[in-house]
Amino acid sequence: MSAALDTLLQHPGIWRGSDCARVAVPSLATGFAELDVLLPGGGWPAGALTEIHAERPGVGELRLVMPAAARLTRGGRWLALVSPPHVPYAPALTAHGVELSRLLVISPQGAQERLWACEQALRSGSCGMVLCWPGRLAERELRRLALAAEAGGAAGFLFHTGRAAQASPAALRIALSGRGSRTVVQILKRRGGDVPAPVTLDLFPRSAGPLPTYQPLRPPVTALSARP
Repeated sequence: MSAALDTLLQHPGIWRGSDCARVAVPSLATGFAELDVLLPGGGWPAGALTEIHAERPGVGELRLVMPAAARLTRGGRWLALVSPPHVPYAPALTAHGVELSRLLVISPQGAQERLWACEQALRSGSCGMVLCWPGRLAERELRRLALAAEAGGAAGFLFHTGRAAQASPAALRIALSGRGSRTVVQILKRRGGDVPAPVTLDLFPRSAGPLPTYQPLRPPVTALSARP
């Protein structure tokens, strides 16, 4: 490469396809520098969907989003959990910095109610982040949620167990798997660049406190039905 061409490519107005994190899109820092550098805008896409496919429950999917969720609630934004598989354990969420006064736990009764509740939370404009365990969704349903996230400016996260199979309008799709005490994060799809090599994160350091997981005997902080 000539010196003149190299100088030209350093211009901030020129985007290089291999430099994904420089794409100017709204984003939320994940709290993990080694992951941020691989994501467009340097973090979780805001106003868009992220799909997280975990090889098994508890591999680190909640720990991965906790730093961003905690910052949003401390800034006065709402964090909504739609159809979590168990009741969230409030003391552990507090230990990870989440303001419980800004937490909503929404427990719809069926698949359509769940879709409706997730869509409304994303579109509301009040939720900074929406975490949803939707089950299997058709592509048109995923598009509804993607449009709702864009309209409301929320960072939407859909959690699945197992491998990603169908196409999706999500801006970001990642797969999580365990490797000893660490978690491997593989980006399956991202905006503005090719798919990078997986990154391994330490999501379970001893100093981090208990996992923000579930305690079936405690009531949710706030329980709402999807519709009156």
